Amino acid sequence: MTAPPAREGGPPRTGAAPELIESGFALENADAPFLHHGLNLADIAHVLDLSGRGLIPPEAERALLGLLLEAEATPPDQFPYDPAFGEPYNSREAHFVSRIGDVAGWLHAGRPRREAVRIALRLHVRRQIAQLAAEAARFATDAAARSREHAHTVMPDQTYLQQAQPSTFGHYLLSFAYPALRDARRLLDELDEIDCSPGGAGCVNGTRLLDDRDVVADTLGFAGVIEHTRDAMWQVDGFIHVLATAASLVSTLSKLAEDLEIWSSSEFDFVDLDDGYTRSSVLMPQKRNPYSLAIIRGACGVLIGRLTGFLSVSKSPSARSDNLIYAYGEVPRALDLTLRITRLATGVVRTLRVNRDRMATEVGRGYTQATDLAEHLVQRCDIDYRTAYLVVGRVVRTASSDGVPGTAITGEMVDRAAREHTGRPLGIAGTDLSAVLDPWQIVLSRDARGGAAPEEVTRMVERLGADAADLADAAQRRLDTYTRADDSVLAAARAVAEPDTAARKER
Repeated sequence: MTAPPAREGGPPRTGAAPELIESGFALENADAPFLHHGLNLADIAHVLDLSGRGLIPPEAERALLGLLLEAEATPPDQFPYDPAFGEPYNSREAHFVSRIGDVAGWLHAGRPRREAVRIALRLHVRRQIAQLAAEAARFATDAAARSREHAHTVMPDQTYLQQAQPSTFGHYLLSFAYPALRDARRLLDELDEIDCSPGGAGCVNGTRLLDDRDVVADTLGFAGVIEHTRDAMWQVDGFIHVLATAASLVSTLSKLAEDLEIWSSSEFDFVDLDDGYTRSSVLMPQKRNPYSLAIIRGACGVLIGRLTGFLSVSKSPSARSDNLIYAYGEVPRALDLTLRITRLATGVVRTLRVNRDRMATEVGRGYTQATDLAEHLVQRCDIDYRTAYLVVGRVVRTASSDGVPGTAITGEMVDRAAREHTGRPLGIAGTDLSAVLDPWQIVLSRDARGGAAPEEVTRMVERLGADAADLADAAQRRLDTYTRADDSVLAAARAVAEPDTAARKER
């Protein structure tokens, strides 16, 4: 038998096909702005690590660090990233080799390209997560402040866009502060996972050159090291969780935006957006559209799509590039959009004008007190709730047909409905029902934990405000840590590459 021809090994002997450059490398280079700063820091930390182990000659160390400091001082859009060379890392290699020759190859010692890029992504994303957690806490803080302001603003709360029970705008608005704060807390929890270094992991199983993976982690200010080397190179679950939390946060903001869009209509006239968050119609002079709310709602759909898309590409077999090729751009873009939208929603809430009189009028003419009336009949007349519910339902049907508002329902109307349903009256004709039917008295009665009574809303606002402040402080401490780490890495590089300059700065 003739042996099959040997399979050719080694790197490609020709350049990339133009179709690959256009469809793949160009897209990856478009993500370079997100990675540029992190790649510079990752490369500097690697060179310093090699130097500390006595692996790189001093002159090569100085040349590389000088070049990397130059790259760090160069804005991403001015650095010669060129898809013709491949992904951003390859563009950097081509540029560095053109400047200092094969000395640039020390950047590969014990480290594949993906390790540098994985580190750069985490350096970028960890800062975004901390910023987003702080901004989510800020939204909760501002929403809570408006809740305190409107703890006495009575309104008909709604389900299915139907009037439900009397409440206050403060109690309503506070229901959006809580989930935003939970997502801020989740982001900081997820940051503990993202803020771990994959450095020293090699391709899948480490390297004989770098036997202490804590060095790069400590240099770059990571909170820890990803334990398993193969997992360190290929894990995506942390990014999925972050994207899911970002989508959850904007979903909460979208719910609020949808409500406000409806309530800002002339048909409701419950609220009005500040001019700065609206846009005029170019055709219809009378219109002032709540454009900011459309932006928030649309962004929610975009983020759901990005989360779904990332889940789709990350389901491939392990150790495949498509797990993370798209993460380098999609994750930062999603978090940047979430940050912008959260800031926008915070501004909308902070400047929102609330029409107290219109809300009070609407709650006064409706039937949001029906549940309380049924509960009163259970307490007063010793009947089961289903019977009370059906009797009150008859009362409301008749009252609405006759144009009688809920606050004007009488005991005679209740007895008449009871006789129709059960064959006998309940004996409350002539009873004063005003306290039972008064929406404000109903609000005051909701003084159990989490209720709409002003004192309870105030208690929740104070507790939530303290929690939000703690979370914002925790996020800021993380950001300060990252800034100090960045400054320390660059200072260490300057001390080697520019010793005279560094010495002058020390003095």
